[in-house]
Amino acid sequence: MADPMYAVGINPRSMAAVARSAAVRAVGFYLLWSVLSGGGPIDPVPAVVAALVAAGVSIALVPARNGRVRAGALVELVLRLPRQSVIAGADVARRALDPVLPLNPGFVRYRTRLPRGPTRNTFTTLMSALPGTVPIGTDDTDALAIHCLDVGQPVAAQLAAEEVLLARAIGGAPGDG
Repeated sequence: MADPMYAVGINPRSMAAVARSAAVRAVGFYLLWSVLSGGGPIDPVPAVVAALVAAGVSIALVPARNGRVRAGALVELVLRLPRQSVIAGADVARRALDPVLPLNPGFVRYRTRLPRGPTRNTFTTLMSALPGTVPIGTDDTDALAIHCLDVGQPVAAQLAAEEVLLARAIGGAPGDG
């Protein structure tokens, strides 16, 4: 006997992915509510209602993906961020305080294989933590334009490594949309 959900055009696997994503988001929003309320005892009814509404809006605005977040790779990526930020800050401070001001500013173009949208936006946010780099948009060919304090640095190689880490963490390879 055929599954009645297929008869109305609903794929049970995609429904399960949406439900799982909504549940994870609801828990995340509930935890965010708890943190913002000071971590003390909170009235659970408004917190649950707010978390469910936020999860519903979140699913509507950013639909669930088929990929799964890989916890180990995500932890590796998150732990890498503070180190990258400290290195970036120290590098910029060193350049700014050096009397010679060792700068070789310019733009580097980087063609990412990440699809446009939240994944690429996350990648450009991560780019900002790299020493002396600021993403400024895309060019006519859809390559990312990055302003660099020193175009002599291996910026493209750093970006490629970050792209691979992000793709691993979010459960897909670059180019998977």
